[in-house]
Amino acid sequence: MMIDRQARKLLFETVAQRVIASADELTDLDRAIGDGDHGTNMRRGFEAVLAAVDELSAKNLGESLRGVGTTLVMKVGGASGPLYGTLFMSLGKSLNDEVSRKQAADAFAAAVDAVKARGKSDVGQKTMLDVLFPVLEVLREGGDGLPLRLKETARAAAEKTIPMRAIRGRASFLGERSVGHMDPGARSSALIVDAVADVMEGIE
Repeated sequence: MMIDRQARKLLFETVAQRVIASADELTDLDRAIGDGDHGTNMRRGFEAVLAAVDELSAKNLGESLRGVGTTLVMKVGGASGPLYGTLFMSLGKSLNDEVSRKQAADAFAAAVDAVKARGKSDVGQKTMLDVLFPVLEVLREGGDGLPLRLKETARAAAEKTIPMRAIRGRASFLGERSVGHMDPGARSSALIVDAVADVMEGIE
C-alpha cells in the first residue's frame, strides 16, 4: 500500500486522537498498579505529535515515524516515552512510502525486538510486549480481514494481562497484588494498534 502525505497525516492524527481520548482510562489502570501517570504522560506526548502533525507528515514515512518517536521520547515521561519512542523510531528505519505486508511485518518485528531490548522484558511479564508480539504474529500471517484481526488480537491480548503477575516495571513491586489488573502499557499498545488498523482499512 502507498502511505502518501495525506495517509501519514491521517495515521498520526488517528493514533494521537485515540490515545488522547483514552488518557483517563489509562491513568485509572496505572493508578491501580503503577504511578498513576501513564494516561497523563501519553496524552502529553501525543498532543505534541498532533500539534506537529503537518510538519511530521510532510516528510517520507521513515522520517515521519522517526519524528514521531523523537517527539514521544522528549514529551512522554516515565518509562513509556523511551519505549514508544523506540517503537516508532525503529519502524522508521526501514519503511518507505510504499509498504508491502511483508515489509511492514519485518519492520514491526525489528521494532518489537528493539522495545524488548530497551525494556529488558519479554512476553508474559505483563507489559506492552504481551500485545505487540501477538499482533506481530497476525501481521506475519497476513490474509483476508487483516485489520479486523489485528484489532481483535490486540484487544484480547491486553485483556490477557489481567490475570498475569507483573515481572517488570513498577507494577512488579506489588507482586501478587498486580494480578487482576490490566497492564496500562498493554492497553495503550492495543489502542495504537486499533487506530492503525482503522487507517489500514481505509487505505487498502
